[in-house]
Amino acid sequence: MLNYLWGFMIIIGILYAAFTGNLPDVTNAALDSSKEAVALCITMLGVMSLWVGLMRIAESCGIISGATRMLNPLLRFMFPRIPKGHKANEYISTNIIANVFGLGWAATPAGLKAMEEMGELNHHSKIASKDMCTFLILNVSSFQLIPVNMIAYRSQYGSTNPAAILGPAIIATCFSTLAGIVFAKFMYLLPEKRPSAYNSSPPRREQIVPHKKKKGGIFH
Repeated sequence: MLNYLWGFMIIIGILYAAFTGNLPDVTNAALDSSKEAVALCITMLGVMSLWVGLMRIAESCGIISGATRMLNPLLRFMFPRIPKGHKANEYISTNIIANVFGLGWAATPAGLKAMEEMGELNHHSKIASKDMCTFLILNVSSFQLIPVNMIAYRSQYGSTNPAAILGPAIIATCFSTLAGIVFAKFMYLLPEKRPSAYNSSPPRREQIVPHKKKKGGIFH
């Protein structure tokens, strides 16, 4: 859908520029934006390499495991259906820690692995579980202590004080995360419209094969 949306906007912009005689400006803007995009990617590569490297060091030193134990009360509160000690808890903790430090790119791999683990708990159902929805809400609200990406963007585009957004970002993401938690816990109170996949087992083969008649008795 986004591909169609962006394609439509590009075509409309080019057509409008052609009819108003501003087509050379569109060409110049495209070239300038391409150069800025490359420069921004180089800047972000350095920033993300630094922080992702620090996250890897923290993981090797056992800091992530320690943080996971510290986050256990929060994880039990937010994801009550995930078994204690399950691998999904570690991935969720890593994702939360990366998001707190504003490392959205570093949080993505851990988030995907967490979804895979919760998908297995959900028996790979096409309907997301409440824990999966809660995890998605936490990622969207994303409380950030240090918005690294935004600070890097502001620095790249010549801000005199790139870290000036630190306070407003903490306040905004704190309220957004609080709203997400309240909504998620409210949804947990609603009755299930389908049997919980966490408490059910996949049907055995003998349960789904129809009964057939045969001389001498009935077999499955």
